Amino acid sequence: MYRGQGLPLLLPLLAVCLGAQGRNQEERLLADLMHNYDPHLRPAERDSDVVNVSLKLTLTNLISLNEREEALTTNVWIEMQWCDYRLRWDPQDYEGLWVLRVPSTMVWRPDVVLENKSQTYSTNEINLQLSQEDGQTIEWIFIDPEAFTENGEWAIRHRPAKMLLDVEAPAEEAGHQKVVFYLLIQRKPLFYIINIIAPCVLISSVAILIYFLPAKAGGQKCTVAINVLLAQTVFLFLVAKKVPETSQAVPLISKYLTFLLVVTILIVVNAVVVLNVSLRSPHTHSMARRVRKVFLRLLPQLLRMHVRPLVPVAVQDTGRRLQNGSSPGWSITAGEEVALCLPRSELLFRQRQRNGLVRAALEKLEKGPEPGQSRELCGSLKQAAPAIQACVEACNLIALARHQQSHFDSGSEEWFLVGRVLDRVCFLAMLSLFVCGTAGIFLMAHYNQVPPLPFPGDPRSYLPSPD
Repeated sequence: MYRGQGLPLLLPLLAVCLGAQGRNQEERLLADLMHNYDPHLRPAERDSDVVNVSLKLTLTNLISLNEREEALTTNVWIEMQWCDYRLRWDPQDYEGLWVLRVPSTMVWRPDVVLENKSQTYSTNEINLQLSQEDGQTIEWIFIDPEAFTENGEWAIRHRPAKMLLDVEAPAEEAGHQKVVFYLLIQRKPLFYIINIIAPCVLISSVAILIYFLPAKAGGQKCTVAINVLLAQTVFLFLVAKKVPETSQAVPLISKYLTFLLVVTILIVVNAVVVLNVSLRSPHTHSMARRVRKVFLRLLPQLLRMHVRPLVPVAVQDTGRRLQNGSSPGWSITAGEEVALCLPRSELLFRQRQRNGLVRAALEKLEKGPEPGQSRELCGSLKQAAPAIQACVEACNLIALARHQQSHFDSGSEEWFLVGRVLDRVCFLAMLSLFVCGTAGIFLMAHYNQVPPLPFPGDPRSYLPSPD
């Protein structure tokens, strides 16, 4: 009975012992490998041996690019492979155990100096080389499609890796050999087109539209142009906070905003000049014949502007002579100025008195001379002669004033037409400058693309060969 009860108890104990022995193979192997193992010693059997270290970089995420600080933030895995002769074992001695994972602090590691631009090593003890898979050297940054997260602002165009040797540097120095991993990235422009470029183009178009205001509306033109200038300045400040503070290269967006500021300032200057020309008058400026010929005859025909034909200069200078033979260019005498300054009641009284004398003389002339009244008629005409002369002089004075007013209005209208023509010329010039400048800068951005090959003159594409 005792033997029958002890046999079922021995079987579980035997299974537990065998399982414990199987689970402790890794522990036993680790204890055997780490016995008398010094992680500070280089794994070389002889001092003259050089340890070959293979490098492979796997990119998992392109996080961001701080353009102002010129810092690229990425998430990568650096895979290094080398052979340590002290970590060899026979799998048959450990029940077919082929792989053993240990903490990195327990084994020797290459003296890696990781920099933002390169990884440098001393070739006196370590020989760098790029990793190989299936007999092909991996000369690129490896990207795992399942683990890689695409960035929403930047697109990776090239990701080559190069082994560089500086023959001038001694082999003992760390800079003799370098493994450099490059990332050639290109901006995805949709965000900037919608949030910066399109608003800037639309706001600048408003500055061009101020030329459709009248030439004399210079104040309104300057107000609109200055408001547009302020809006462009705000955009320039926003962009300046993101671009690096360097003079070696200027971003295209900064060039374009500066170009728009220059165009807007030129528009303000044009509005001031046109306003100055439009408000001129014959009292302040005299128009030269060449200016009149160019701006009132030649340019309106070329620009297809509808300008009312003006009276030639010769006709204006040799105007109609008045009845008493006086010229329209005479000056008003002091007596006429005093007469014009008299009160209205006194002028009316004198006018009635003169009208009565003239009317009496005309009635006598209409009835015809009667016998014995010739002397009286001559006396009446002699008495009415000063009144008739005064009426003629008053008519001449009125005609002269009207002529001078007409001449003043004509001269002011000429200057206004010159302002209109100048405004049209400035409009066409600024429109051409705005369109050509915008198209030129956009074409610069279009042709400023990443080259098809990462290195000019190097025919290799540094990409995995297609299967």
